[in-house]
Amino acid sequence: MEVELKLFIRPQDIASFKKHPLLKKYAQSAPVVQEQVGIYFDTDTHELRNCDAGLRVRQAGKVWTQTLKAGGEVGSGLHQRHEWESVVHRAEPDLYALRKMIDVRGAWDDLLSSPKFAARLHPIFTTTIIRTIWQLHLPNGSEIECVLDQGVISHADRHDAVSEIELELKSGKATDLFDFALELLKKIPFHIENLSKAERGYILHAQEKTGAVKAGSLQLSKKMTMNQAFAVIVENCLRQVQANAPGVVAADNRESLHQMRIGLRRLRSALKLFQELITLPEELRLELEWLSDAISAARDWDVLATKTLGTIGTGTVEGELDEVRQAALAKADQLHQAAATAVDSVRYTRLILSFARWLLGNEWRESLRQLKGKDLRKRLKIFSQDMLEKDQQRLKKRGRQLKDADAKTRHRVRIAAKKMRYDTEFFQSLYPSNETKEYVAALADLQDGLGSLNDIAVGESLLLQIEQDQSGLSGITGFIRGYLAARAAEDERKVKKLWKKFKTKQLPSF
Repeated sequence: MEVELKLFIRPQDIASFKKHPLLKKYAQSAPVVQEQVGIYFDTDTHELRNCDAGLRVRQAGKVWTQTLKAGGEVGSGLHQRHEWESVVHRAEPDLYALRKMIDVRGAWDDLLSSPKFAARLHPIFTTTIIRTIWQLHLPNGSEIECVLDQGVISHADRHDAVSEIELELKSGKATDLFDFALELLKKIPFHIENLSKAERGYILHAQEKTGAVKAGSLQLSKKMTMNQAFAVIVENCLRQVQANAPGVVAADNRESLHQMRIGLRRLRSALKLFQELITLPEELRLELEWLSDAISAARDWDVLATKTLGTIGTGTVEGELDEVRQAALAKADQLHQAAATAVDSVRYTRLILSFARWLLGNEWRESLRQLKGKDLRKRLKIFSQDMLEKDQQRLKKRGRQLKDADAKTRHRVRIAAKKMRYDTEFFQSLYPSNETKEYVAALADLQDGLGSLNDIAVGESLLLQIEQDQSGLSGITGFIRGYLAARAAEDERKVKKLWKKFKTKQLPSF
């Protein structure tokens, strides 16, 4: 299993990186410089990529080497993948030799055994890289290969520049990679890179655009302990946050910001779910709050400009309504830039590295043993049932107040519904699928209805800000607030019906 941490470094910082005292301190010898040409193979329909594998033939000097990477996972820049490698005699793969090496079965294994697949296989993109390699020996005995790659990924007349650091663990613990990266970060600004060269090459080949990423599938086992489930759930949330970082930094993808916000909310819900057993360090908690605040404001203005105002009939106020919409979009764009600056900062990189380091480390696991009065060996199904019952009790207690609720009360119900939904989705794979789908669907409808009312309440507040900034729009903003108040009354009736429907649903059980 190959374990490496990938980091993007700006070209203007490379000279400083090469002179970094940590490299001089821990390098066993002078760095080795290689010129490498890599050729990536697949079919026109990307059959290897579709089964989570990548096949490359690389030339370094006079030697050609083929490499198959498959399976594994990527999170917070840490790439863990199965890898098989052998020397070949020319610039094309030897599938027979690969099949003999593979010791982890998967869809890629069957594919490599197919003569039809072999006939369809051809080069799809190339990499041309100048690689500088330092072999590092840390004081604790761990060994890390530190690699600086500079070059380009190419397909036809399209190119994508490469400027990255790879920290590959040769021996020791994965946490050592994060510790070393955090030390580098004190002097060299860099960013976490979740995309491999192969993934970037496929994007180039298919002329794809990196879009917003929703939460990935989450599979738990009833035999898991609570701490095992905690790690799986939190990694899933963190992966959603990280996957949307490029879109947020580009500041041109509103949906990426929305999905990063959802990822952070799911993460906070997961941490709260396990808070009686596992406590996040205060420093990390405060940094997560900083990140959430940095992106939330932009989303509120997006909703006003693109959703809330879109529900208003135009008629004779179309021109004035468009002025309000443009004012909201201008404010949203300004806040998107602020969010992009935050996610593009060293502070963000330090947060993600530190959080991933904490999750991988043993500190929180060791603290579990110190708790008293807890059965830390009980299985996940008991824990999940207890937590979902508590969530449901909280939601029903607050929901009973919907009959004559004000905005503050509805907000509390919405928060309870949102937490209930996230927690149910975390544990969804443990329960009968039909039961869970129906329950989550009713919960989602209720959350959406309450969310619509919340959008109106937030929109009214933002409209007052527009009035303060542009007094000439006070007439139309007053009209809009009146329109939204009337719509809120109708939405309240819908929410009460959704609440009655949800109350008929039974909490899933084993």
